[in-house]
Amino acid sequence: MKTMRHVWCVWIVCLWISSFAGLAALPVAQAAEPIRLHPDNPHYFLWRGKPAVLITSGEHYGAVLNRDFDYRRYLETLESFGFRLTRTFSGAYCEPHGAFSIENNTLAPAPGRLICPWARSDQPGYANGGNKFDLTKWDPEYFQRLGDFIGEAGRRGVVVELVLFCPFYEDAMWDLSPMNARNNVNGFSQVKREEVYTLQDARLQQVQDELVRKIVEELKSYDNLYYEICNEPYFAGVSLDWQRHIAALIAATEKRLGVKHLIAQNIANQGQKIIDPLAEVSIFNFHYAKPPTTVADNYHWNRAIGDDETGFAGSGADAYRREGWDFLLAGGAVYSNLDYTFTVGHEDGSARPKAPGNTDPALHRQLRILNEFIGGLDFIHMRPDDSVIRAGVPEKATARALVLPGRAYALYLNGGSQAELRLELPKGDYRAEWVNTRTGRIDKSQDLNHAGGLALLASPAYQQDIALRIVARD
Repeated sequence: MKTMRHVWCVWIVCLWISSFAGLAALPVAQAAEPIRLHPDNPHYFLWRGKPAVLITSGEHYGAVLNRDFDYRRYLETLESFGFRLTRTFSGAYCEPHGAFSIENNTLAPAPGRLICPWARSDQPGYANGGNKFDLTKWDPEYFQRLGDFIGEAGRRGVVVELVLFCPFYEDAMWDLSPMNARNNVNGFSQVKREEVYTLQDARLQQVQDELVRKIVEELKSYDNLYYEICNEPYFAGVSLDWQRHIAALIAATEKRLGVKHLIAQNIANQGQKIIDPLAEVSIFNFHYAKPPTTVADNYHWNRAIGDDETGFAGSGADAYRREGWDFLLAGGAVYSNLDYTFTVGHEDGSARPKAPGNTDPALHRQLRILNEFIGGLDFIHMRPDDSVIRAGVPEKATARALVLPGRAYALYLNGGSQAELRLELPKGDYRAEWVNTRTGRIDKSQDLNHAGGLALLASPAYQQDIALRIVARD
């Protein structure tokens, strides 16, 4: 009897353990829905149960494909500044050393240090060191690295924008691509670089389709992820039909898998009025969106709008800080700039290389202030409405306003050195605070017992830009 009781106890314990093991093995996607557009305001996001905007200052896209880049240290640094986004390329594209005058470019791995989805063959001859690629085989080490990168980002509260493809701006980029016949053992493709993303080459398109399916299948369980079809597809011949095909392929693959991640489309540099958006696309990305008129031009589509790359405006922080504030206070949902302080050996953002974008670590602190300012607002219920600003904007300055009438107002002045704003406010008691965009300090505050109509609010003296927060006092 004692032996039988012991057997039954062991059996019950084993059953209990196996049941919990089964639960532990369930895909993460069942426990955490991927980031999505907010149901109450699709201009913003809902992630892990909370409204979200995505602000960052990120490395130049080589965190996964460059073996020498310590992405854990990099993600730890993003977390320390409260940044919630990183943008990375899949490895189907890389750059030669010296491209775009970028020193220590993470998208330009050292010889033999590129890792990408396709496995190396046993034949030497890849243009940047090591063996050629075999486009019929996957590299398990790459997918382990990609998954670990996204998982580590998720643990640190960082969303990953995974860019699947990028046009080959110059022959030097196409010369490094595994899809170029010179770099693989499969004998294709021998098309021109302007024809790679056009649906013209059936064998090449099959390789691209298989890559998309493989990545989507491998990453189905991550909640901190969305896909961008192609970086800057308005260069080097990328066709709209090809983009439509890739977007539909992502959506169909995910439907089969029972998951759904957001899909982003890079629309244009600076701005463009979208006429016929792709049905599968939820995020419209723009580059160098200054001034942010493209937000108002496309706001009616009720999708998130991003300024997910900017640069070439000097190496200091000021231009990128101001562009970020301007874009988000215009109603944008994503802001990211080219930040070359993150390089191999300086994954903590301490590098100061020669490069056409930010190389000033001060920007990290300044964008944290922007992140905290936006995060302190009830932005889901606010809408861009510059009409509340009736007068007082300094000459040659611009002003943006996010508004929840009678409850909350967030304004940004870009330019000038002192302002006396006249704002149209309903009757009520308000607290007004002028926020220093460089330091985060409240440089001036006042309580306002307002009878309705125009309210006069005089700013303190400032340099270049300043923000104003007005909240109703209950």
